Amino acid sequence: MPNSQISIYTHKEQGEQWLRRYRGCLPVFACILGFTETGLIPGISAAGRTPDDRKYTACADAEFLYYGPEHKAQYPLPPLTAGASPVLISRAVFESLKIPIYLFNAGLPQAPAVPVIDLGGAPAKCLSQGAAMEITTVHHLFEQGLLWGERLAANIQQKYLIVGECVVGGTTTALAILTGLGIDAAGKVNSSHPVCNHAQKWALVQAGLEKMRGSRGQGEINFQSQIQNPKLVLSEVVGAASRREVSKIQNSVDPLQLVAAVGDPMQVVVAGMAIAASRSCGVMLAGGTQMLAVYALMSAIAQAYALSWQPEAVVVGTTRWVAEDPTGATVDLALNLGKNSLTYNGGTPPLLATYLSFADSRYPQLRAYEQGFVKEGMGAGAACIAAHLSQDWQQHQLLAAIEAQLERLSTALN
Repeated sequence: MPNSQISIYTHKEQGEQWLRRYRGCLPVFACILGFTETGLIPGISAAGRTPDDRKYTACADAEFLYYGPEHKAQYPLPPLTAGASPVLISRAVFESLKIPIYLFNAGLPQAPAVPVIDLGGAPAKCLSQGAAMEITTVHHLFEQGLLWGERLAANIQQKYLIVGECVVGGTTTALAILTGLGIDAAGKVNSSHPVCNHAQKWALVQAGLEKMRGSRGQGEINFQSQIQNPKLVLSEVVGAASRREVSKIQNSVDPLQLVAAVGDPMQVVVAGMAIAASRSCGVMLAGGTQMLAVYALMSAIAQAYALSWQPEAVVVGTTRWVAEDPTGATVDLALNLGKNSLTYNGGTPPLLATYLSFADSRYPQLRAYEQGFVKEGMGAGAACIAAHLSQDWQQHQLLAAIEAQLERLSTALN
């Protein structure tokens, strides 16, 4: 085991090779902010106590990550059902290690009060409608992801890129993408609740997929649709896919159409960014269910559009609370990714997790993580993995840095 503070749950040998390769390296962090009206459904998420709170979660997390606890926030961290925002974890590491941060707005209802790169996206409607986003928006966001993945990787050279997210309700859109790709994901995803609300998520996903199929007059999840923007496929950014290769996917699932139907704006940006970056540097997808869905989406897009990428350069990094969530099945879900014809070319990614524990924290907001609240977000798990890799931080150092953030925040609010 390269580091006792990091657990590898799938593809252990590949995961160990990845960790050895990037030991001692400081990463760059890109965080993609997005929004889906799915997150406003009562009870769907605990990332904000009320639907109104959840409208501003991404803006609040971005502001805290960028400026820290002493900053008088335009969007303060929202009250949670229990626990503290995972951005405290990310901020503690990135501030201490001086890791560069790039924030991207893929589609938020309001502009964050921080310097962000606006990708020209739009918030997604509730996935239950089966028409979450315009296909032109999805194509545009995918192109932006490819472009920025290439740009960021060009400056990283022999290091690695962490790609995180903040999308309230994103585990439900993740379930929709996974299911739409034919992956057995029902009952396996995570949530910010202590007991995952599987039935609620599944009902929304089923409704969205039914409407999507109905709008296309099909009985199966099979789009059989013309690619709306052949220029996207044939452009220099995407790669030199032949017209014959384009025609192949007209009789199978078009993953970009799937995102337009039941996805959210973050997913396709991260997919494009990671595909492009993997060609020249390491990539850690920061999160659990949502990033497993993105990995499946990457595999499906690369296969459908004949894009080159390097699956062995990509790992998924999360927290122990996600990887060992007793009300989900994260490891089973990761293993299922390589069992589908639409995603087999990417196989199963190494699933890594920090072994960070809050069991001995003096703060009840942090101990709530051990009861299953919150679990992950804003690249928290990946940040801890980066601290272990680059500085060999141990449990006590992580806990001290995170508690110091919470103490500073409490002082600033009083």
